[in-house]
Amino acid sequence: MADNNDRRLQDLASRVRTPDVVDAMGRMHRHPCHIDDLVSPTPGRVLLGPALTISFLPSCAEALPPDRYTFSRLFQEAIEDGAQGRVLVLAGHGNPDVSFGGGSKMSLVAAHGLAGVLAAGRLRDFSELATYDIAAYCLGQTTKWGGDVVTPFEANRPVVVSGVAVRPGDHVFADASGAAVIPAAQVFSVFEEADRIARTEAAFVEGARHDAAAGRGTAR
Repeated sequence: MADNNDRRLQDLASRVRTPDVVDAMGRMHRHPCHIDDLVSPTPGRVLLGPALTISFLPSCAEALPPDRYTFSRLFQEAIEDGAQGRVLVLAGHGNPDVSFGGGSKMSLVAAHGLAGVLAAGRLRDFSELATYDIAAYCLGQTTKWGGDVVTPFEANRPVVVSGVAVRPGDHVFADASGAAVIPAAQVFSVFEEADRIARTEAAFVEGARHDAAAGRGTAR
């Protein structure tokens, strides 16, 4: 049953774009769900899956000893109940211009079969990330290591990305248009509504083209 649900969700997601999902969410909810101004090393790849989270705090060796608060340890904690097809969400509590990882850290994401990563900050090594079988979306690329500014703090707690709450288990959908966060219990109803919106808009566009072509023909 789980495989059938996954296939059904993937099929629905293949027919829509983030604006369709955001419109569908707007008809069902009032809370913010959309995340804009994202970049990706592979913008043609769609990111979809239930969220796992790691949050970062400003670095302080006294309060957050770097030998204990490591990305590897927090990542293992985040995937403790499953990794396949999940989306790792990285949140930095107001540090959008800092690197949350690069080729080395994101190799863990790829090796454990996650769908990809959504970072509320920057990522490094875009050329390397593009070779991994994941989708990665973030607020920008950087060349500088971020460990002197932020430290991984805790896993699988609610986080905020660009003003949008992300709870573990919420579904993340991202493409070249941006991203949307969907409550887990309503992911199918949201994508079904998004599919209806996409089909309605496609029919409108086709109708406009037909009417314009008919008008040009009459003018002759």
